[in-house]
Amino acid sequence: MSEERFGQFVLVRRHEHVAELVLDRPKAMNAVSTEMARSLAGACAALASDRDVRVVVLTSSHERAFCVGADLKERNSFSDADLVRQRPVARGAYTGVLELPVPTIAAVHGFALGGGFELALSCDLIVADATAVVGLPEVSVGVIPGGGGTQLLPRRVGAARAAELIFSARRVAAAEARALGLVDQLVDEGQDRAEALALAARIAGNSPVGLRAAKRALRLGHGLDLRAGLEVEDAAWRSVAFSGDRAEGVAAFNEKRTPRWPGE
Repeated sequence: MSEERFGQFVLVRRHEHVAELVLDRPKAMNAVSTEMARSLAGACAALASDRDVRVVVLTSSHERAFCVGADLKERNSFSDADLVRQRPVARGAYTGVLELPVPTIAAVHGFALGGGFELALSCDLIVADATAVVGLPEVSVGVIPGGGGTQLLPRRVGAARAAELIFSARRVAAAEARALGLVDQLVDEGQDRAEALALAARIAGNSPVGLRAAKRALRLGHGLDLRAGLEVEDAAWRSVAFSGDRAEGVAAFNEKRTPRWPGE
């Protein structure tokens, strides 16, 4: 396993074809400061361009929190001009995770609130342990979810459920979060990272070309009418149908062996 640090607060660990993207600002429960946002965007850009990465798992180094959202202590010192200047930096962190071209899994324990939950929502799948508490409380401090929450949450749970959660600013404990579809898998306390990495390893055994194309089709097709969505799917299929991975996958199936993906 290798490690690479991006700034002071973001760490990337490599587990073969799985990259673990670690939120590593434990003294502030991973509150997203300007510096941390910039580092997170930089780490995502590096991972997006690395063809050896097949899956990304977003984890936390803090024992009791995934991420508590924006750094409100830093924000309290901002002038209006400072806030305007910070906005594209903050957006870059959330879109960096959202636009990763490979499957992404968030491993959530403890608090995942505001921007912290939005980082998880930016992933394809969320694995949470029994201590998880999630929510988008932004209206309680006079703003709105600005890291994708108003768009990503209704895509998960529907417009009315998202409205109730955002308007009420309430926190949702793990069991209810799983029942509402706010998280995808609920595991025992302390097992979120291990389970997410195990799931990522299983996913990473599949074709890297196929994984990227499947994610592209899922993301681009969402919200389109069926006819348009099927055209998106067909374009993604054509991008893999004549690939080396497709040829290797078919050959390995017929030869009853594990594929050796060329990744192209």
